[in-house]
Amino acid sequence: MTMNFNTTNSTFRQLLGNGLRYSVPPFQRDYSWADLEWEELWQDIEALFIEDAESAHYMGYLVLQTTNNKQFDIIDGQQRLTTLSILILAGLSFLKDMISNDVDADRNSQRLHQLKNDYIGYTDPVTLIETPILKLNRHNDKYYRNHLITLDKLPQRGLHASEHRIRKAFDWFKSKMKQRFGMEESSGQDFAQFLDDLVDKLFFTVITVNDELNAFKVFETLNARGVRLSSTDLLKNYLFSLASVDDLHDSQIKHLEERWESIITSLGNESFPEFLRVYWNSRHKLIRKTDLFKTIRKHIRNKEDAFRLVKEIELSADAYTALKDIQDSRWSEESKHLKQLTMYRVKQPFSVLLASYEKFFENDRKGFLSIVRAISILSFRYNVICNNPPNEQERFYNKIAVKIESNELKSAQSVIKSLNEIYPEDDVFRNAFIAKQLKTTDNRNKKIVRHILCEIEKVVSGVAVDENNEQFNIEHILPENPDDSWNNIEDTKVDSMTYRLGNMTLLETSSNRDAGNKSYQEKLIIYSTSSLTMTKNLPENYTKWNLNSIDSRQKQLANRATSIWKISELS
Repeated sequence: MTMNFNTTNSTFRQLLGNGLRYSVPPFQRDYSWADLEWEELWQDIEALFIEDAESAHYMGYLVLQTTNNKQFDIIDGQQRLTTLSILILAGLSFLKDMISNDVDADRNSQRLHQLKNDYIGYTDPVTLIETPILKLNRHNDKYYRNHLITLDKLPQRGLHASEHRIRKAFDWFKSKMKQRFGMEESSGQDFAQFLDDLVDKLFFTVITVNDELNAFKVFETLNARGVRLSSTDLLKNYLFSLASVDDLHDSQIKHLEERWESIITSLGNESFPEFLRVYWNSRHKLIRKTDLFKTIRKHIRNKEDAFRLVKEIELSADAYTALKDIQDSRWSEESKHLKQLTMYRVKQPFSVLLASYEKFFENDRKGFLSIVRAISILSFRYNVICNNPPNEQERFYNKIAVKIESNELKSAQSVIKSLNEIYPEDDVFRNAFIAKQLKTTDNRNKKIVRHILCEIEKVVSGVAVDENNEQFNIEHILPENPDDSWNNIEDTKVDSMTYRLGNMTLLETSSNRDAGNKSYQEKLIIYSTSSLTMTKNLPENYTKWNLNSIDSRQKQLANRATSIWKISELS
């Protein structure tokens, strides 16, 4: 697949020159930087002007969209570009104050005019109209144009929160200029030299794309490399551009924005792309992450589609957030199984869970609980023990979700029965369990082992054991670091046997410390005093501990597990 974009490194001066213009898309997020970001930027800038300083400072990626290489929409980087523009304007206001105080007034007037023309806006030679290099979004541009660029006194009342931030940024940087340059005869010249050097010292990696789709691909590529960008904003720009095509009343747009912000607030910017894919795959044919934006753009073509999509994702976002939060007040017994899915670290079932919630939660609560329980059991068998490929599982869940959405699967029972296609049969599961190792040095594995042992103990003893109870630890019968008393087991076999499920049991924390690396015969005395039936029975079941003992015990655990993690409706 070809990627229609160009990548260059550009100084800030190069970005501002040659009549280039930049616009923040109307519906991109408002200006949001505050003291912390301003301070960090200013420190980076000041570090460029000390003795033995670096010659340049890297400002990160800019993602721009253009059709003519003259006018650019800022897809990513608006906070940095806006802040740099505010910084320059604060410096120009400082120059204006010097002029007002008759400090080198004539020369500073010339400097003010030239610097403003170079870095803030230029005068069209035909129309003689001043044109700003930077245009902000629909909430911020009026304040920026009418008050900052004109270098007039800034109003402080009746402003949006983001306009307050712009004013505060302006005042903050102006105070830094005053501190740095003072009000001397040479201050104007020093500031002009500072700014002229600065625009050459700041540089960006500029990625230029020709449409939203390529911008989305860039987001995906950069995100995969650890660069945090917001594909969420890109989608918002696309949807809102459709919604505003007929010059909707501001109140309608405001209402739409409020709904969007509500969605983002509940999910978080970084979780939104993951949610969106789950939402889409719960209703449509499975699509890859990289094709998500292309697919949505293909299906959402007009204002009505955009409004409908925002309404639908608003409702689904609430359900998705709840499914990810085991503490949500709407859950009762479901929370236990949702917690297990979190522990297993499986994401594939969420399209089915979302579709099931929307279909059954209100009308068949018991049925919904059965689905959640069944998916938890299936995930344990399929993902945790059998370690089957998740891609195939995702395709399967997608098919089930679409059938729920289209009303092909009308009941919870029919949903559960449909799981049979990828449900590992008892023999397959049992054999996988018999061979299973879970290295408890990994925190996720440690939780799963505790979960397995607690569930089996509950069946063996009839007494429930809290998985989170710190009074009990995982005991490795063959220790993780065995001493010479364990020389009956070859060194080469220790690593492969230590983390077999058959080699692990639960033991009181104090006793676990006592057991340590002791010999098996010494451990048996400790095990015999345990309150846990599974551990207490070890002495009478196994007089010695070797590879055969581990195999034998793991087979017993496997038989128990097969009956515990079982979807009875599929039997």
